[in-house]
Amino acid sequence: MLARWLPAAINTRPSEWSRAAIGMALGTLLSVWVCAQVFGMEVALHLLGPLGASAVLLFAVSSGALAQPWSIMGSYLCAGVVALLVARVLGRTLGSACLAAGMTVVLICWLRCLHPPAGGLAMTLVLADPASIALGWQELAPVMLGAGALLTCALAYNNATRTRYPKAPAESAPVVIGSAPMTDPAITAADLKLALADMEQFFDVEPTALEELIHSAEGHARRRSIGEVLASRVV
Repeated sequence: MLARWLPAAINTRPSEWSRAAIGMALGTLLSVWVCAQVFGMEVALHLLGPLGASAVLLFAVSSGALAQPWSIMGSYLCAGVVALLVARVLGRTLGSACLAAGMTVVLICWLRCLHPPAGGLAMTLVLADPASIALGWQELAPVMLGAGALLTCALAYNNATRTRYPKAPAESAPVVIGSAPMTDPAITAADLKLALADMEQFFDVEPTALEELIHSAEGHARRRSIGEVLASRVV
């Protein structure tokens, strides 16, 4: 049981770590600098924590669903609206900040824009500094400006360093009814670990979880195939 607490080995090379680290630093610097030029350094520095956390996702695990453009833009907008509403109704207390974070999680899950830093952003906006509080509802402007600047930097930097971003939707293979099924060897967690190492990118998923997912998908595909064969016989 103690072995479960040990961290899994990272499948990426140090060159990828350096690429992600440089991008994260540059992206955070750019987004905060842009906000400071428009709204002042005090407001910009108040957003430094959430923007830095988002930068880790956008540059280090850019292939994940949590780091896609809609995830950051949608979640920041939801967090901003919820936080400002809660602050206006319940005041700026620790309890209302935690409530705003919880409501934000529910909303971004419903809108399919889950992005973990949004929870921290909601609490940051409720417990804001005086300069941010003075903006009122206009506080949404620096939030979205910072998110937009960070996303722009991620789009430029990731693609310039040969890391495709955003992630392209997967294309489903064509289904041929009545064709003989191919007998491929079963995929194991060890195979998935080697495949992740070949791709040389960060993926926020364990090989064992991928193996379980693939086996479950194979079962659904097998049942679908049997249903299609039976339907073709009836026709």
